[in-house]
Amino acid sequence: MQDKPFRLAFIGGGIHSAVGETHKIASQMDGFFKLVAGCFSTNLDLNHQTAKAWGLSSEQVFENHLDLLKTQQDKVDAIVVLTPTDSHQEIILEAFRYGYAVICEKSLATSLEDGYAILEAQKKHKSFLSVTFNYTGYPMIRELKQIITDDVLGDLQQIQIEMPQETYLRQNLKQEVSAPQAWRLQDSCIPKISLDLGSHLHHMILFLTEKKAQEVIAVQNTFGAFPQVIDSVSAIVKYTDSMLAQFWFTKAALGQRNGLKIRIYGTKGSAEWLQLEPELIRISDVYGNIQLVDRTGAVKIANQKRYNRFKAGHPAGFIEAFANYYQDIAFALKEFLEKKSFSSPYVFGAQESCEGLAMLQAAKLSTKTNAWESCVIDGPVGRNNKIF
Repeated sequence: MQDKPFRLAFIGGGIHSAVGETHKIASQMDGFFKLVAGCFSTNLDLNHQTAKAWGLSSEQVFENHLDLLKTQQDKVDAIVVLTPTDSHQEIILEAFRYGYAVICEKSLATSLEDGYAILEAQKKHKSFLSVTFNYTGYPMIRELKQIITDDVLGDLQQIQIEMPQETYLRQNLKQEVSAPQAWRLQDSCIPKISLDLGSHLHHMILFLTEKKAQEVIAVQNTFGAFPQVIDSVSAIVKYTDSMLAQFWFTKAALGQRNGLKIRIYGTKGSAEWLQLEPELIRISDVYGNIQLVDRTGAVKIANQKRYNRFKAGHPAGFIEAFANYYQDIAFALKEFLEKKSFSSPYVFGAQESCEGLAMLQAAKLSTKTNAWESCVIDGPVGRNNKIF
């Protein structure tokens, strides 16, 4: 691909964060990226502990992200933004101004308005931006997309997609519920749970079907131990071509770890994929036949060498899926640096993120109006005033 790996700098993602270690491993697993600098935490001790743990010298760690951005243009190829979602907009806009390519942990922003500010800045500066919707990195999710493209399921009619977790109810032996990071306990324009989980579900449907959300009706609740935030959302979303999707995401479902599940129903058949069984797709047809499609079987996408780091029978999981996504980003970044644009079926940025933010913000509005709300945004930089 290139003679040397792309050089990364992390902003956020310290060793006590939820995502830092995952991004570090996934970005470097296949040799396409190398971590060369970072401002990992506003806590100076934790910042330097992270740098030491990850093999960086004191010259490679910065006490604030502005010092990093001002001084590392010739030493860094891309900035990875891993800070709390509330701070994404400010950091991304600053990175654009200093000429950096940006890789951002989802969600891109906390509101549609902030998402558009990033999109408009990206266009102004002609910058590279990728948002890490890493669940689409699973080989069998990409196989499922091919199955849909091949019309195996026919016209898509219904989708049920869910991501239940138990973290806001599960207790330890002292009958205590572990508190999440403080920023997750302050809902923004869009509830944090929608930014954490709902953004993945919206993008999964967009990725698999290429259909656009049109209208949404939703309810939201607080069932867990933290009454100041929403922790459960159910929604029905109308898509283009009359496709209907049901969303459920929660952090208050005891017995559920991270139960991402998608079921797709069409006129010719149905398909089901569960993250806890990531190597399999369950296909049903109109005759009542059921088939299990295995990653190592007669498949079109998932048998590619890049998805098979180990021999058959060694399941690939979350970290490998994330690494697959980082490979895609590397391919796209290389093309962008050569042509100032890129074309990738797997890498998505501000436009698609804004579409997700529009749906999630309209869902929040729907919980207040008890009515269907439009989540259509008018063109690539248009604005739906009601959603805003």
